[in-house]
Amino acid sequence: VHAGHRLATMLRWTRAWRLPHAGLGFSSPSFTRVPVTPSSSRGRGGAEPRPLPLSYRLLDGDAALPAVVFLHGLFGSKTNFNSIAKALAQQTGRRVLTVDARNHGDSPHSLDMSYEIMSQDLQDLLPQLGLVPCVIVGHSMGGKTAMLLALQRDMAVRQFLLTNLVEVDGRFVWRVNLDALTQHLDKILAFPQRQESYLGPTLFLCGGNSQFVHPSHHPEIMRLFPRAQMQTVPNAGHWIHADRPQDFIAAIRGFLV
Repeated sequence: VHAGHRLATMLRWTRAWRLPHAGLGFSSPSFTRVPVTPSSSRGRGGAEPRPLPLSYRLLDGDAALPAVVFLHGLFGSKTNFNSIAKALAQQTGRRVLTVDARNHGDSPHSLDMSYEIMSQDLQDLLPQLGLVPCVIVGHSMGGKTAMLLALQRDMAVRQFLLTNLVEVDGRFVWRVNLDALTQHLDKILAFPQRQESYLGPTLFLCGGNSQFVHPSHHPEIMRLFPRAQMQTVPNAGHWIHADRPQDFIAAIRGFLV
């Protein structure tokens, strides 16, 4: 409640500050005119708002690595991340994109303003720049935009699942047995009870962002595999080999030595 009140106060203050103070001897502030796009959802039969061509700055880097995209917060702009973006590009070799949200910075103005349309703006821009997939870093309003974008466009999982879709006799079918997998999913997620132990060297490689291997599982793992090594790959989910292939290979090579 306090944060919302503070933002509302900032907005009222900003709107008041932009008005010329007649009779006070102040010169009228100068502003760069930004194109205003009429709302496409009003007076047009309820049509969906259209994406806008956002203003952005792209720092060059290795096209083989997912780019990093920075989204600023309310009242901010892409310049908020200038120094961080430059440092990250130099230190990681990745492309780094900073973007002005609609109605902010140098991006066009519009009467349409929602997280849905801000997400759509990015879904329109990122493929144009060849930045899909990418890593999105958002602050405040930008963070919420990043959250919605991820929920709407979880392409990695979708593409992984679609590898199980094949064409047979002119129609698409699943090549996995969904009925059997659904019926026995609880068994797949569990593990058989065993009393014996394996005494050979074993590597358990876990993604830092994955919750599949919980610390509560460690005692049972060590009972079954007394020589087990537990290694975590940062910034990786359940599919470590897809998220961090080089770290995955390095971990295996280290284990083989």
